[in-house]
Amino acid sequence: MNPAINIGAYLKEIRMKQTDLSIKTGISCPKLSLAFSGKRRLSLQDISNICFILNKTPNDFIVPEAPDFVKN
Repeated sequence: MNPAINIGAYLKEIRMKQTDLSIKTGISCPKLSLAFSGKRRLSLQDISNICFILNKTPNDFIVPEAPDFVKN
């Protein structure tokens, strides 16, 4: 799964606004919005910056998925 979607879900859980995260990270609101809706991917640096602000690790948001050939 896209880690940005997991980050967006976590923001809702802790009731943090995207605009607050944007101000703290310097990542634009439109970029965050697109990423959290799955329409854009965040760079590793963006994920790292977000994790620093949220006091989390990237592993908290990156969930590995089995490749398609393993799922069948």
